[in-house]
Amino acid sequence: MGYRIGIDIGGTKCAVLLGRAEKKPQADMAILEKTVFETKKTSGPQEMIGLFTREIDALTERYAASQEGLEGIGISCGGPLDSRRRLILAPPNLPGWLNIPIGEMLEERYRLPVRLENDANACALAEWKYGAGRGCQNLIFLTFGTGCGAGLILDGRLYRGVSDMAGEIGHLRLAECGPVGFGKMGSFEGFCSGGGIHQLAKMMVSERLGIGENPALLQRAGSMEGLSAKLVAQAAKEGDPLAKEIFAVSGRYLGKGLSLLIDILNPQRIIIGSIFERSRELLWPAAEQVIRRECIPFSQKACEVLPAGLGDAIGDYAALSLAGKEE
Repeated sequence: MGYRIGIDIGGTKCAVLLGRAEKKPQADMAILEKTVFETKKTSGPQEMIGLFTREIDALTERYAASQEGLEGIGISCGGPLDSRRRLILAPPNLPGWLNIPIGEMLEERYRLPVRLENDANACALAEWKYGAGRGCQNLIFLTFGTGCGAGLILDGRLYRGVSDMAGEIGHLRLAECGPVGFGKMGSFEGFCSGGGIHQLAKMMVSERLGIGENPALLQRAGSMEGLSAKLVAQAAKEGDPLAKEIFAVSGRYLGKGLSLLIDILNPQRIIIGSIFERSRELLWPAAEQVIRRECIPFSQKACEVLPAGLGDAIGDYAALSLAGKEE
């Protein structure tokens, strides 16, 4: 099997990777090299693409010239984007990246096929090929980190929608009031993301302060701004009752959102990354109760909910999974 280049473009960090597709007895991907660098938001896309090509050139020189050669380049990036024309349109975390034809630019330079997908879709492909989604024909991958979105594998194919916007579940409103996510109060992302849990913690701590309590969780955080999802999760795991309640609320709304997906799409598996993967024991009991109550029983029994199988390396596998033959 051949070598592949992956580019993971994030709002904070980017990575360029070299991988090799393997068959063991089943498909696998060996990550051979990885270079990580800060996303220079003030420099614009041209300088960043220059960094990508510099790293690709170095990898090509070290590996491709004397070995099997490269099969292609895969790019994972936050949307909105146009995967068919391979354009990065206007990601909110990448100011100045407006209608950037990155696929065409890299294909012209390297004479290799280049594929671009939004990060949730790329993660769905990675889990399907190499992680917890192996063997499934219908699965949903959910991000549960900085934001909340989904990648959909339906009937054995990635489903993008008409304008690459399928799977934007973070925008679904689950309650009239609640934390703000994806520009909408009470949204799926508002309840099920790192920023949403931070907002939820501030709201629930404020309620306690309003009735004269001084929660230990606030003392631990030092300030309202210190109430990060990571800190609240650690406190919950150590038995803090308010922190456990915050995660239970997030879990209940996770259950509401998953119930909608299960009833509409009837998936075999739902795979959830990031915060769910690290704090499943805090979220799943409340989520499972809601799913059992809300879902069509036949659909609920057919669906398994799992943490991401690729762990913290999922972004690496996501970019590399795009570099091979399109499924």
